[in-house]
Amino acid sequence: MLCLLPLLSAAGILKGRVTDPKGEPLGFTNVAVKGTTTNTASNEQGNYQLPLAAGEYEIVFLYVGFKPQMERVRIAGGDTVTVLNVTMTPENYQLREVVVRAKDKDPAFAIIQHAMDWRNYHRREVAAFTARTYIKALARLKDAPSRVLGMFKVGPDLKPGIIYLSESVSEVAFRQPNIVKERMISSRVSGDAKAFSLNRAGAGRGLSFYNPVLKAFSERGFVSPIAPNAFLFYQYVLEGTTEQNGQLVHKIRVVPRRRTDPVFAGHIYIADGTWRIHSVALTLNEDAQLDYVDNVRIEQQYAPAPNAPHVWVMQSQTLTANISAFGFKGNAFLTAVFSSYKVTPTYASRPVPAATPAPASNEPVHAETVAEARQERPAVRAAARQVKRQSRKTAAAVVDSLARRGDLLEVEKMAPGEIMRVEKGVNERDSAYWSQIRPVPLTDEELKDYRVKDSTEVVRNSKPYQDSLDRLRNKFDPQSFLLGGYTYNDSHRKQQYYVAPVFQIVQYSTVEGLIVNPQFTYSRYTDDRRRFWLTPSFRYGVEAKLFSPSVELNWQHDAVRTARLQVVVGRTIENFDPNSQLTPAINTNYTLFRNRNFAKYYQRRGAEVGYLSEVLNGLNMRAAVSYFDRRELENATVELITDVPGRAFTPNDPVADELPLGSGFGRSRALATEVWVNYRPGQRYITRPTGKVSLGSKYPLLSLTWRQGWNAPGSDVRYTFLEAGIQQSVQFGLLGTSSYRVQAGGFLGKPELSFMDYRHFSGNQTLFAADFTRFQLLDYYRFATRKSFVEAHFDHHFNGFFLNKIPLMRRLKWQEVGTLNYLRTQIAGHYVEVGAGIEHVFKLLRVDYFTALQSGQKVQQGFRIGIGF
Repeated sequence: MLCLLPLLSAAGILKGRVTDPKGEPLGFTNVAVKGTTTNTASNEQGNYQLPLAAGEYEIVFLYVGFKPQMERVRIAGGDTVTVLNVTMTPENYQLREVVVRAKDKDPAFAIIQHAMDWRNYHRREVAAFTARTYIKALARLKDAPSRVLGMFKVGPDLKPGIIYLSESVSEVAFRQPNIVKERMISSRVSGDAKAFSLNRAGAGRGLSFYNPVLKAFSERGFVSPIAPNAFLFYQYVLEGTTEQNGQLVHKIRVVPRRRTDPVFAGHIYIADGTWRIHSVALTLNEDAQLDYVDNVRIEQQYAPAPNAPHVWVMQSQTLTANISAFGFKGNAFLTAVFSSYKVTPTYASRPVPAATPAPASNEPVHAETVAEARQERPAVRAAARQVKRQSRKTAAAVVDSLARRGDLLEVEKMAPGEIMRVEKGVNERDSAYWSQIRPVPLTDEELKDYRVKDSTEVVRNSKPYQDSLDRLRNKFDPQSFLLGGYTYNDSHRKQQYYVAPVFQIVQYSTVEGLIVNPQFTYSRYTDDRRRFWLTPSFRYGVEAKLFSPSVELNWQHDAVRTARLQVVVGRTIENFDPNSQLTPAINTNYTLFRNRNFAKYYQRRGAEVGYLSEVLNGLNMRAAVSYFDRRELENATVELITDVPGRAFTPNDPVADELPLGSGFGRSRALATEVWVNYRPGQRYITRPTGKVSLGSKYPLLSLTWRQGWNAPGSDVRYTFLEAGIQQSVQFGLLGTSSYRVQAGGFLGKPELSFMDYRHFSGNQTLFAADFTRFQLLDYYRFATRKSFVEAHFDHHFNGFFLNKIPLMRRLKWQEVGTLNYLRTQIAGHYVEVGAGIEHVFKLLRVDYFTALQSGQKVQQGFRIGIGF
């Protein structure tokens, strides 16, 4: 691309402004050179520009709802600038006179029925393509509060104006069934020369209205106007038909049947005869139950592929949104322009004849009914089944052919699972390069933002400026310290000091009494995401006179493989259940005010060294070796604030069914190793110069754990523990998302171990749920086992599927969730918890009601409250 700059500089520039008849700018108008793969779009102010070699061209202007306009222009070449201002005229969509019978629906329904039937075919009519994509993203802040939720101070860098502006140029390759590869070759972020744009062209595939449900805007999906079940959600009105380049295009207004259904409103334009999407202008507003977003508007423009006019591809896409959340107000937009298409159609020509277009005569004709439209369905479905198979074959054949000839683009050579690669040096292009390569000119506001932020970047990164900002950020705020701790930044040196919040520093338990646990973390990081952090702790139990100093060290030296060394040394006070939901704050509250000392502790002295890394894509491994001297502790105090009559504290001795004589152990020394492996097949990821970003997979996550206690000199344990697990989240469109996690395993032979080495199952006996994916009514230690077990958790988030249909409830934007927890051990038998709840209460909370059964008998029930947003 750099080699092409001299040629580009010799080209002439075509520029101008696109407006409507009132002189208002038409932002994001598609501007294309007829018969080529060259196109661009106008900016927010309606301005456009195109570098063109000397010659004569036909320029086509396309804007949703306006007549396509073609202008012939001659470019002189050299350094000349040719100005072509265009005033576009709204399309005159006329309703021809038709005969509609009394029981017939609006003619739009028959048109939509055709589009529904052809939807699967149009999804697969393109077997493969490559294209160049330019994306510009901008976010503005109009208003910001001084505090978020009245508690957390807003930083000094968040001021009204543009807070994010970036541009990117990428190569994109697509092939069926849904394999998208992207290679970013240019990136620019206003005010940060070292940053890389967050733009991703491949994400736009999820915004295709040929998909039945779009899930890009929230966890709740939204029904496409041409989805198979769309008639249940939409009304349609044919507002008119017009002819464009010999093609009849129907303008159909999309009307939600119910205001709060997960649907769009606006217009969809359908090409007559082929029944494909011509363009869309659809909106989601506040009735769509969006969180933190007031409205979203999507505009898409399709056109025939340059080398295969019988298939259509997207030319441009624009998203605009108004945002309001926690006192912040602003707006944002993202525009993407696709050019330089090389398309491989599934078929050389459309295999099924298109329906005969409606006559252009003014004579009244019979309005086609939905029933009549469905008569073509058998032939269309056969074509859809055929194109599904053929599209994959054609895509595989073209890739194989290009590979044999050595003509694969770099983007097509990317590794399996790698869906995007941000090349090194993409952010090193200068402003002259962007002036030549940028297809969409900058607005005055964007030019000013680049000019001001880029010119002041050196100053803003200087030590005096960073120190001045840090003085504002580091100003001590008692309220923030109470809830979230205190952070001291030294931005210039890229280091940070964090002090834990008050409720972690000051605790209480019957084992230690008043606990003073000053804990802070020192972090140092680099631009390439390498990081070192050190956390010393000086825990002291006043009544027990127990001093427990320790230090934890973490060194992430490879951000691509997330390789990290972990070291823990010293004395610590540990819960017998290492994954307990009983946080120090919850235990302190229940001890002082409810006479409930649920948590049971022991002291641990020694060290552990672990190493975590991604060995292969999707395959992560952690290995650790530890030696600890564990010592039993007893209650040191029974002091409290509120004494509940008839209730007494219990000894610091966990009650377990497998240990009827008690779980006391006195002293236990353990030399142990642990190897933990998890693997997610088909892991998709993005490679960036600063590291790797994993995006999940359609396959479940598999895990395996091997824990070994060694009977060596100075070690009192001998055991082998094996555990296997599987977990996954599955989306069911409008019905929500299900998640499950199943683990099974146990100890081999006759293990010799202490109670903290048992396999524990994190329960909860308080009102507060720290983690809704675990048991909520189970006793904390009762069913811990040294034998075999099966543990399973399932929950389904309905995402408002039912509550959104209740007039008053839907205003609250609450969402339903169902839960099922299961445990099987030799002692517990079959233990089951069934829960039903509501999340997004006040946008933050979740409230569930659970019932527990053991061996078919009801044993407990109760409410749980936690975070759920």
